[in-house]
Amino acid sequence: MPLTDAQCRNAPIPTDRKQARYSDAGGLYLQVSPAGSRRWFWKYRLGGVEKQLALGSYPTVGLTAARKARDAAKLEKADGRDPVQARKLAKLKAVAVASDTFKATALEWFGKHESRWSTHYAIREKRNLEKDLFPYFAPRRVADIEPIELLAALRRVEERGALDVAGRVLITARAVWRYAVATARAPRDITADLKGALTPHKKRHFAAITDPDKLGDLIRVIRGYQGGAIVRTALQLAPMLFQRPNELRGAAWAEIDLDAALWTVPAARMKRRKDGKENGDPHLVPLPRQAVDLLRKLHPLTGHGVMVFPGERSHERPISDNTLRAALLTLGYGPTVQTVHGFRATARTLLAEVLEVDPLVIEAQLAHAVKDVNGKAYNRATYLKQRADMMQSWCDYLDKLAIDVIPLRTMA
Repeated sequence: MPLTDAQCRNAPIPTDRKQARYSDAGGLYLQVSPAGSRRWFWKYRLGGVEKQLALGSYPTVGLTAARKARDAAKLEKADGRDPVQARKLAKLKAVAVASDTFKATALEWFGKHESRWSTHYAIREKRNLEKDLFPYFAPRRVADIEPIELLAALRRVEERGALDVAGRVLITARAVWRYAVATARAPRDITADLKGALTPHKKRHFAAITDPDKLGDLIRVIRGYQGGAIVRTALQLAPMLFQRPNELRGAAWAEIDLDAALWTVPAARMKRRKDGKENGDPHLVPLPRQAVDLLRKLHPLTGHGVMVFPGERSHERPISDNTLRAALLTLGYGPTVQTVHGFRATARTLLAEVLEVDPLVIEAQLAHAVKDVNGKAYNRATYLKQRADMMQSWCDYLDKLAIDVIPLRTMA
């Protein structure tokens, strides 16, 4: 017999067992505990397994309301959905909706990933949010923002002439929207609608001389540089060692073993993700004879301090990132002809095309991660012996170019 409201209200409290159940109809029952609580449950079977769905406590949920909740759950089951799982999903969505503004979503996404990013990358992502996205979308629900609105914000970045920045801001926005979809804050990733909508940005590579004759001219000019010894040495080492400018100018004497002809760049100073900086191996740079000679001559001048190339204002800090650029400019080599970073491309090109060095050895010297044929695992070989031979041949080649510009065809 179906329950009445009076029966629900006066259902006896069990004293000799954990609970008592009083059935209504269609699997609905009222469960009474020894403590006096009265709770509604609907019992059903799914895939041959018996399940119970909690429908609330009596009298907050009355008999009529409990029956309606049971009927609604039956419809869910008839549609092929598990009412218990649907309830859990609804609760998760309710939590997400409580913090579904663009700003809350973006900051949550940022917090999830910041620990694995380098400091530089994290700063750039935060800047993309704070400068170009939060001013327009911070208080808005992510689900309510339309593609045309996001495009308008990106067009404002383009109007500043920062086409490359607009592309990076879109990438940041895409990551936020994908996180919003994953956390049930948005139904879909609207950034997909903006494909091809931004003004194409032609990526400019760092200018690099790859013609042997012109490189010979540059090496002669560099060796004739009349500036201070610190800058002159750094400028001569740049094409010899072809490391990233920040890694070169930030070199410390503690990293350099002149007797072993080896420069050990700490992982923390390399261009890597945060985990690679904290847990990765250092980058080993074999020093050719010419580089060792230059560093030995510089040591009496700066060897008493920490930095190999200390700045003028503070010997505890290296020369600025603009120092070598300015020196090249003084020599007549502006940013459209040759850059300090471009020495990496110069060496990579001529080592492969003229000296015919194994590309894997070159990439190891450039500190590039080499993927395997599946694009997943990395080639972790250091090729230290081969790189030492390569570096000596490279510097011998630069000497040859500076004298008579006759390319050396084979490695020593």
